[in-house]
Amino acid sequence: MGIKIEGNLFYIEAQTSSMIIEQKNSDLLLRHLGKKISQYHFSNRVHERDHAFSGNPDPNVRTYSYDTQRQILGTHGFGDFRQPALVLQHGNNALNQFKFTEARVIEGVVVASGLPNPYSAEGAETLELSLVDDLSQTRVKLYYTTYSGRDTLSTFIRIENFSKEKVILHRILSTMCDLPAAPYDVISLQGAYAREKTVRRQAVEQGTFSISSNRGASGHSQTPALILCEQEANDYYGESLALQLLYSGNFQAFVQQNQLNEIRLGIGINDENFAWELKPGETFDTPVALISYSDQGLTALSQESQSFVQSHIIPQQFADVERPILINNWEATYFDFQKDKLLQLADEASQLGMELFVLDDGWFGHRFDDNRALGDWWVNEEKLGGSLNQLIADIHAKGLRFGLWVEPEMISEDSNLYRKYPDWVIQAAGRSHTYSRNQLVLNFANPEVVEYIKLTFDDILRRHAIDYIKWDYNRNITNVGNGDTYLETQMQSHAYILGLYEVIDYLTKKHPQVLFESCSGGGGRNDLGMMRYFPQVWASDNTDAISRLSIQYGSSYLYPTISMGAHVSAVPNHQMGRVTPLKTRGHVAMMGNLGYELDLTKLSDLEKEEIANQVKRYKAIRPTVQKGRLYRLLNPSRGANEMAVQFNDDKQVVLTYVRILSTIETMETTLKLKGLDPDATYKLVDEDKSYSGAELMYAGLTMVLPQGDYLSKQLYFVKET
Repeated sequence: MGIKIEGNLFYIEAQTSSMIIEQKNSDLLLRHLGKKISQYHFSNRVHERDHAFSGNPDPNVRTYSYDTQRQILGTHGFGDFRQPALVLQHGNNALNQFKFTEARVIEGVVVASGLPNPYSAEGAETLELSLVDDLSQTRVKLYYTTYSGRDTLSTFIRIENFSKEKVILHRILSTMCDLPAAPYDVISLQGAYAREKTVRRQAVEQGTFSISSNRGASGHSQTPALILCEQEANDYYGESLALQLLYSGNFQAFVQQNQLNEIRLGIGINDENFAWELKPGETFDTPVALISYSDQGLTALSQESQSFVQSHIIPQQFADVERPILINNWEATYFDFQKDKLLQLADEASQLGMELFVLDDGWFGHRFDDNRALGDWWVNEEKLGGSLNQLIADIHAKGLRFGLWVEPEMISEDSNLYRKYPDWVIQAAGRSHTYSRNQLVLNFANPEVVEYIKLTFDDILRRHAIDYIKWDYNRNITNVGNGDTYLETQMQSHAYILGLYEVIDYLTKKHPQVLFESCSGGGGRNDLGMMRYFPQVWASDNTDAISRLSIQYGSSYLYPTISMGAHVSAVPNHQMGRVTPLKTRGHVAMMGNLGYELDLTKLSDLEKEEIANQVKRYKAIRPTVQKGRLYRLLNPSRGANEMAVQFNDDKQVVLTYVRILSTIETMETTLKLKGLDPDATYKLVDEDKSYSGAELMYAGLTMVLPQGDYLSKQLYFVKET
C-alpha cells in the first residue's frame, strides 16, 4: 500500500483499491481506478484505431487521439472535445499542452495553501506529478495521497506561473478521471431549504449530468459530491466510486458520457463568475478532492467515507468525543426572552439530564427581530438582565455547558457597523442592494474585514467561558462586484471563501476547546470544507421527524453520524405543522446527535418523564450511534412508507424503525440485521430476550406496531458473548 513507480507506470495504492497512471508520449493516461491491481499489463488498453473525427497530434499516427485516451488532466483545443480540467489564458489564447516532466514520492500529506486539508497520518504518502506547458511557461503539479488502512485518496492541483507575464485561470478542477464504457448510475444529494440531502439516482446517458452552486456557498440544493456506481449496485453489492470536494463555496461536479460511451468525472470550483490572475512567480492551489472506492456496495462506500471523514477531516480533538445533549432556546422563545425565561429552560434541561444550554439569536446589539443589529457584537445586558459572564456562570452552576449563536459573516443595514463601514459589504458599484432576511453579507475577500472579524470573535471567546458556538450563515451572496476591474470581481467569490477559512482556522486554533457547529439556514453549507474546522453541522432547519428521515438518510451516504445535529421539537411542528408522537420524535433525533428545541416549561409531567427517559437511553447508546458502523436497512426516499437504520459497535446494536402511515391487511415488515457476529448472543435490553447473531441476520426481526401514523420502534441490544 502506498506509491510505486515502475517504469512509466505510477501505482497509487489504497487498502483494497488502486489508481494506475501511465506516462505515454509525455501525456498522463488513467489506466485503472478500482479494485487493487499490483501488477498491470495493459489488459484494458484503449483500442487504438482511427475513430471518426478524432484529432491526432501526430499526423503519422492516426490511432492516438486525445478524444479517446483516458486522461487525468484534460485540456481543450487539441482534439479532446470533452469537458476540460483546465482553461488557462496566456496572451490572447487559452490553448495549453501540458507535458510530463517528472514524478516524485513525498512522505505525508502535501498541503493545499489557505484551504482545508485532510490530517496527515502515519503511513500517508503523496505522489507528485509535474507537467509543463512550454508556450505559456506554466507548470501543473498533480498530488495524490494515500492513507494507511483507507480506501480513500485525496488529490488537488497546483499551478505555477514561471513566465514573465501574467496568466489567467478561467477553469481549474480539483480532479478529473476517465473511465471505460459500462452501464453506470450516478447518485447525487439534492433538495432545497428544509429538505436537504435527498438521494437522487439515475442512469448515466450520453451527454453531461452536472450539479453546481453559484450561491457563494455549497447550498441547500446540491452537495459537492457525486457517486458513480454500477447499475446493478445496491447497498450490499457492486462497485461504486465517490468524489467529494473540501470546499464551501461555488462548485461544480459532472459525469460526462461521450459519443463512444466512455465516462469522464470531474469536480472543482464553479467556472461561473470565476477567474484568477497569476502574476509571474505566483501559484494557485485548488480545493482538495477525495476519491473513495468500494466493491462491496454502497453501505461499504458510506462506511469508508464516514470513517475517513471522522479520522482525517473532523478536528482531531473532537473526532471521537461524544457530543453533548443540548437544549436550544430558539423555538421556545425566538427573539422574545429575558434572563428569567432562559434560566427556567436551563433548570428544566438540567433536571431532565441534558448537558448543554444554547442561547440562540437575539443576545446582542439592538437585536429584537431579524431586521437589525447583525454586526453589532456587543452584549445586550439590559435584555440579559446582566452580563453574559453572569448568565454563563448561572448556566454552569446548573451543571450545563454553555453555547452561543453567532452569524459573523452577515451585517444589517440598521447597525452601527454598517453605518461606520458601508463599503465592507459585498456590493457592485452603482447598484442597489439585494436583500435576504433584510441582511447583507460582509466582504470576506477584504483583508480588513477578515482581521476585524478575527479580533472581534477572539475577544468574545477569550472573555467568556463559552463551550459551544453555533456559527450561522442565513443568506446567499448576490451583487458580487467589489473591485476596480472585472477580473477582480471574478476573483471575489473564491477570495471570500479563502477569507472565511482564514477566520475559522484562526478561531478554532486559538480556542480548540470550543465545539463549533456549522449552520446555514440548516444544511446550506453542510460540506467537508466547513467540517474540517467545525466538527458538527446542523443538518436542516426542518425539525419535523418525518421530514428528517430522508434528510438524515441522505447525509449518511457520505458523512459520519457524529457530525450531524438532530433535535426534538414541539408539535405542531413549526415548519411542517405535523403532529408526531414524542416517542417518534425522540427515536428520529437519536439517529444523530440528540438535542431539544422546544419550551420545556410548557410540557406536561408525562412528557417530561418521557424526555428524561429518552436522554437516559441516548446516553447508553450514544457511543454506538455516534461512533459505530451505520447500516441503512430501509430507504425512506420517494414516497416510501418505512425507514430503518442500524448502528453497530463491538458491544452494542441499535435498530430504529419508523412507519409513516398506518396500513391495513398487510403483513408486518421483517428486518434482517447486518454486520453481527453469527456465533455471538445479543440481549434485547427492553424485553430481556436473547438472540443469536445468525438469527438476527438470517431470519430477522418482525416489526410490530399498533395502528396509527408516524409510529416508531427502537431496539437496543447488548452483545453477551
